[in-house]
Amino acid sequence: MFKSVFAKYVTAVMAIFAIGFALLLAIVTSIVNDYVAGTKDREMSSTVTALRDCVDATVASVSPENFSSEMCAAFRDPDTPLSVLFRSLSANDGDLTLSVADRQGKVIYMIGTGAESGALLPDLTVSREIVDTTKSGKEFYRSLKSSLSKRAIPTRAEGVFNASGEYCGMVIVGITQLSWGSMMLEMTETILSTALLVLVAAMIAVYCISARVISPLREMSVAAERFAKGKFDTRVRVRGDDEVARLAIAFNHIAESLENLEKMRSTFVANVSHDLRTPMTTIAGFIGEIRDGVIPPEKQDHYLGVIETEVKRLSRLVATLLDLSRIQAGERKFAMRPFDICEMGRQILISFEQQIEEKHLEVEFETDADRMNVYADYDAIYQVLYNLCHNAVKFSREGGLLRVRMNEIKEHKIQVSVYNEGKGIAEEDLPFVFERFYKSDKSRGLDKSGLGLGLYISKTIMDAHGETIRAESRSGENCEFFFTLRKTAMEPERRKGETE
Repeated sequence: MFKSVFAKYVTAVMAIFAIGFALLLAIVTSIVNDYVAGTKDREMSSTVTALRDCVDATVASVSPENFSSEMCAAFRDPDTPLSVLFRSLSANDGDLTLSVADRQGKVIYMIGTGAESGALLPDLTVSREIVDTTKSGKEFYRSLKSSLSKRAIPTRAEGVFNASGEYCGMVIVGITQLSWGSMMLEMTETILSTALLVLVAAMIAVYCISARVISPLREMSVAAERFAKGKFDTRVRVRGDDEVARLAIAFNHIAESLENLEKMRSTFVANVSHDLRTPMTTIAGFIGEIRDGVIPPEKQDHYLGVIETEVKRLSRLVATLLDLSRIQAGERKFAMRPFDICEMGRQILISFEQQIEEKHLEVEFETDADRMNVYADYDAIYQVLYNLCHNAVKFSREGGLLRVRMNEIKEHKIQVSVYNEGKGIAEEDLPFVFERFYKSDKSRGLDKSGLGLGLYISKTIMDAHGETIRAESRSGENCEFFFTLRKTAMEPERRKGETE
């Protein structure tokens, strides 16, 4: 029934409004009832007291036996003060019924709603409870509030006594109809009609708001289905600057990342295919020519050397892919220990001596001290620094500057930077250099053997150390990579073969 968010939202709002207005109606009704009941109670009390005083004055010298006849005579004459008072009070409030009864409880006179005024009513008697209460000099009271639930007639009665203190009868004031019932009905209708109008307005508002919220969600759902089919070109429209708009922006960023990743994956597959096919073709070709005798024996050693080089190239490629697999699976463990980062930098630069000389590079090696000890995984940091230096040498221009710098940037941090002058990295490529399979040299003009994994692996290693790595570049001029390491005052352990 409630398959859509809109149906659930509308149902919830309608339920809240219905419950809220029902509670409001109940509270308002209760307050009005209490107020009217209190007002009527006070009116009944003042009325019964006034009637009793008037009757007491009329029968002050009358015996209890003559009370009924005296009352009948007083009420038959419309001009007596007692008759005038009863009629005035009855006319003033149509809800009240005014009665006079003798000491046995027989009603002598009644005026009010549905009552026959001025006549003896021998068939109508009041309850024994009223007689006993008024006879003892107490006021009989049945509350107006309780009468609403028990459906009893709200009543007040007081006893009438002559000058000798003899109990002659009673005066009774009751409410036989509640004139505020129509007012309550009108008030209820007003509240309900107002609630209906508010509910309609709320539904319009809910529709507009939910449409604004749900529409981007529907677009995201459609886009997600397209993503499942490998189509990452769909984008969600961004409306406004609220949470939904920010969600749409984040969704578009995810879509853009997926699209870029798909492009890089395709490039990676092409690169891997090329890097695997080229050496295998070379190896197969040379081996076939050696076996067929096309290559003379005196040149076989040369071509066997070429085959060995290609095999090593394949080995490096497979090792890189395996390293990536281990990193993604979280299986690579780091052995943290102190070592001298300056000595590591010197060794790596020496390992590139031949390439540096071939490109006639100017080399600078700058450090704040001869020895700068850091705490990290030696092999992992060696891989990072070697990769950065390898890229710097490979992409440097002929006769350009290659600089490796190590300096303290904070009390417990050392920053390592590798700078080279050359083609640099385009501004639009800079945010993606640390992503998997990304290669800024898409033409393979300079980067013929890379897979676009070196910088990604380097960043993964630095993230595992809790450190940062970043790049700065001016396209066509230079490029510089920076990474940080934790400084330590401990003496570095001598690594076997480290200084050999």
